[in-house]
Amino acid sequence: MTFARRQMAGLGAAAALLLAPGLARAQSGDQAQVAAAVEALNKAMIAVDRAQLEALTSPALSYGHSAGRIETKAQFIAYLESKASAFRKIELTEQTIGISSDEAIVRHLLTGETVDPAGKVTPVRIGVLQVWSKDGGNWRLLARQAYRI
Repeated sequence: MTFARRQMAGLGAAAALLLAPGLARAQSGDQAQVAAAVEALNKAMIAVDRAQLEALTSPALSYGHSAGRIETKAQFIAYLESKASAFRKIELTEQTIGISSDEAIVRHLLTGETVDPAGKVTPVRIGVLQVWSKDGGNWRLLARQAYRI
C-alpha cells in the first residue's frame, strides 16, 4: 500500500513512520547516548585508554569472551593493557538497543582484527550482548558476553 504525504499527515507522526518505508526513525535520547557509549568503549579498547575504560565500565563489570573466559573490570583492563591480543579494528553491524528504565541491552555483530605481540593478525567475527546501566547520568558497561557465530 502506498500513501501520499497528505494522507500520512492525517495519520499522525507515529503511524506515518510505521507505515512509510525508508523513513529514518530517530533514536530516543537514551538510545543515542548508549550508542555513543558503545562507540566510545570501542575506541578506548583500540587505543587502550585506561581513563576512558575506567569511566565507561561499572565496578561490577562481568566481561565474557567468546572463548569462555570471564573477566572482572580490573582483569578486562589489565588484559587490554598487556596487549596479549590487541584490537586493531572494531566494526559493529546489526546493532540493536533496548532501554528499560536505567538499563540498556545492546546486541551487535562485531568484526575486526586483533594483533598479538609477535605481530600476528587474527580476524574476529563474533556476536555480542552487552548490558549497560545508567549511573549518575552516565551509561556504564555492566556485563558483556560474546559468542562465536
